[in-house]
Amino acid sequence: MNLPVSYEAALNPLRLRLWSSSNSSSWALSISVVSIFPRTISSSLTPLSHRTQFLSPLRLILCRSRLAAESEIHGSFNQRMVPASLLTAEKEEAKAVLTLFLKKQGFSNAVAARIVNKSDPFVDHLVARLHTMHKSHYLVGRELTTLEIRDALTPYLETLLDEYGETLVDVVENFPNPPVKESQGEDSQSQYTPETVDIYVSPSNVTLDSKKLKALARVSDLNPTGKLPPHVTYLLELGMELETIREVIRKFPAFAYYSLDRKIKPVVDFLLELGVSKSDIPTIITKRPQLCGISLSENLIPTMTFLENLGVDKSQWAKVIYRFPALLTYSRSKLKGTVDFLYEVGLSAEHVGKVLTRCPNIISYSVDDKLRPAVEYFRSLGVDVALLFQRAPQTFGLSIEANLKPLTEFFLQNGYSIEELRTMISRYGALYTFSLEGNLIPKWEFFLTMGYPKSELVKFPQYFGYSLNERIKPRYAIVKENGVRILLNQVLSLSGPEFDKVVQRKLKKQYGIES
Repeated sequence: MNLPVSYEAALNPLRLRLWSSSNSSSWALSISVVSIFPRTISSSLTPLSHRTQFLSPLRLILCRSRLAAESEIHGSFNQRMVPASLLTAEKEEAKAVLTLFLKKQGFSNAVAARIVNKSDPFVDHLVARLHTMHKSHYLVGRELTTLEIRDALTPYLETLLDEYGETLVDVVENFPNPPVKESQGEDSQSQYTPETVDIYVSPSNVTLDSKKLKALARVSDLNPTGKLPPHVTYLLELGMELETIREVIRKFPAFAYYSLDRKIKPVVDFLLELGVSKSDIPTIITKRPQLCGISLSENLIPTMTFLENLGVDKSQWAKVIYRFPALLTYSRSKLKGTVDFLYEVGLSAEHVGKVLTRCPNIISYSVDDKLRPAVEYFRSLGVDVALLFQRAPQTFGLSIEANLKPLTEFFLQNGYSIEELRTMISRYGALYTFSLEGNLIPKWEFFLTMGYPKSELVKFPQYFGYSLNERIKPRYAIVKENGVRILLNQVLSLSGPEFDKVVQRKLKKQYGIES
C-alpha cells in the first residue's frame, strides 16, 4: 500500500520507510537509531486540554511539509508591492486576530500575548495569506478593513485548530518547523543532523488521522488507467488547483466522497444557471464545500425561496452566494432569528432584504453575543442603528472591546465631541470597520500636516477610506505644489480628469486668468 503522492513527497527526503506490523494492519514509521520521546504540552498552556498529548512524528512531518508548502503558495504575491507602513500595520492586525483567537480558546491575555510575540514567522505567514486572498485589492491600492482581515484569517485558524487540536500552539510558535523533542542520550547531539536523523516510532505512538489520509488518497491517487478520479478532473476543469482541492479535503474530508453526478455537478450547474461565473465556482467550493452535499430540491431551493420571501434580491443571487456561500447551509431557525432581530432594531422588510443581499455573512453573527451588544453600544452613542445597519452592517460583527471602544476613544482624545462623532458615523457608516493602528492613526497624523481644520473630517469622514500612499499623499502633493486651496472631499473624491480641472480652475482664478 502506498501513501498519497503528496505525503510520499514529504517523507522521501527523510528516507523514511513504512512497515506493517504482522499482528496489526496499522502502519508505522521506522528509522533506526534515535528514539524521539513524546512531547508533552506545557502545563502553562492547559486551556486547550488538561490531558497530556503526544505528537506523532509523522504528524509533525506532515504538518511541517504542509505548512511550508502553504507558506510558499501564499507567499507568491509580491510583498514589495505593499508599502512598508501598511505591511507593518497588517502584521499588527494579524497579531490581533491571532490573540483574540487564542483568548477564545481559553488563554489569558498574558499567555496569548506571549504566544503571539514568539510567533513572528507564523504572523508573516498569515499576512502572506491575506495578500494572496485579496490580491486584487492591493493591485488597485485598496486597503483591507479590520473586518476583512478578521474574516479572512479566522476561518483559517479554525481549520488549523480542527486539524492540529492541542498541538496548535506548538505549530504556531515553531512555524514552519513544528517542534520535536530530541533524545536526551549523551551522544544524541552529534547524531541529530539533517543527514543522519534516525527515528524509531512504535505502532502505539503513531496517531495517523486515517480519515483525512484516506480522503486525500481519493483525490491524489491515480486509477489503474493512470488518470485522476472523475470528480477531481471535473474540478480541475472548473479551474481549481490540485493543491486547493487537497486543502478543501483537509478542511472537510467528506467532500472527497461526494458523487460527481449526484452531488457536485448538479450544484455547480445550478449555480451557473443562477448567473455565477464559472471562474467563481472554485472560490465558492473552497469557502463552503458543504454546499455540494446539500439536496437541491429539499434544502437549497427551499432555503433560497425562504430568503427571497424575506427580501433577498433574486437577481443578486450570484453575488450573494459568492460573498457568503455558507448562507444557504444555515437552518431556517437561524435565518429567522437574525431577521427577527433586524426587524426589532427598526429595519423595514425592504431594508432587511438589502442588508441580507449586501452583507449575507451577517447571518453568521450570534444575535446575543455579537449583534445585540453592538447595537446597545452604538445606541449609547446616540447613533441611529437602523441607518447604520443599512449603510454598514459589517460594523456589527466587530468586537466592542477590541475595535469599537478604541476608535471612539481615539476620536474623543483628539478633540471631537460625541455629537461630532455621531455625525461622522451617520455620514460614513464604514468608519468603524477600519483598523486604528493600521489606518486611522497614520492617516490622522498626515491629516494634521495638511492644514485643514479638524471640522473638515466631520464633513468628510470618508477621508479614512482612501489609501494614504496611493490617493491621499499624491493628490495633496499636487495641491501643495500648485499652491491652491481645495476642499478635502474634492481632493480625494473627484476622478483624475475632474481633479485636474479643479486644480487648473483654481490656478486661473488665483492668477486672474480668464477662461
